[in-house]
Amino acid sequence: MMDPSGSRPVLPGTRLLLVVFTALTLLAFVSLFLGSGRTDEYFAWTIAPPASAAFLGAAYAAGCVLVVLSLREERWARIRVPFVTVLVFTLLTLLATLLHLDPFHFEEPGLVARSAAWFWLAVYVVIPVGMLVMLVRQERSRQAEPPAALPLPGGLAAVLAAQGAVFLVVGAVLFVAPATESELWPWPLTPLTARAVASWLLAFGIGIVLALRDRDLHRLELAAVAYAVFGALELVVLARYVDVVRWGSPATWVYIVLMVSTLLSAGYALRRLRAAQPVRAGATT
Repeated sequence: MMDPSGSRPVLPGTRLLLVVFTALTLLAFVSLFLGSGRTDEYFAWTIAPPASAAFLGAAYAAGCVLVVLSLREERWARIRVPFVTVLVFTLLTLLATLLHLDPFHFEEPGLVARSAAWFWLAVYVVIPVGMLVMLVRQERSRQAEPPAALPLPGGLAAVLAAQGAVFLVVGAVLFVAPATESELWPWPLTPLTARAVASWLLAFGIGIVLALRDRDLHRLELAAVAYAVFGALELVVLARYVDVVRWGSPATWVYIVLMVSTLLSAGYALRRLRAAQPVRAGATT
């Protein structure tokens, strides 16, 4: 079935998963970004230095914004990229978890930490399966999607391609060889944390690839808001934990340039969308 706009609707099961992921990402943001120094007591595993916990928390904040905005949409075409981005992240995080079970607080005496570890494992086993099922159901329809509402500007596409390449390359190397963190990351990472960070980088990188494939600025709107949150908060993380940053490392400056460009490109995309709104409104009347 198609909605009146000519696009596949968002199915109830997809919407339910987005609601669940909203709650989970909000909880992770509070635990990791706001409570970055207390993961030994309140999180699934102890994350050190706290800068790593804060980085992951900021990424969860961006994910939370992404799914909250997706819940407002009725058309699958508008949330396909956010949905697949989240799915990629959950699958990679499940793999990272299974590769590093030892650091988790499964047998910790503290009830909160132990419960958090088992809850984490349950979430990252169940959610990816549910998302895969709903992705197949959403994509099973052979009905055509509407054409691009607003073509992606060439300059923005080039910047996104460069950012996506960095996310994918750094993410892939960190995930496959987490010991390379000393060359690729601004502060020290454990193997588990390196793969958790890499999961977010790869998810964002694949999201960019999908957005470039669509080449529709209108469909990029939700991701642009989340992208701006991600860039801004990750710069806050760097400023918040200056004492652990390897300021002499090229990775630190790549990180800064990447996050600043992420924030600026997201702002530019949203500005172009806002400027085009009267045009789109006039075209539909």
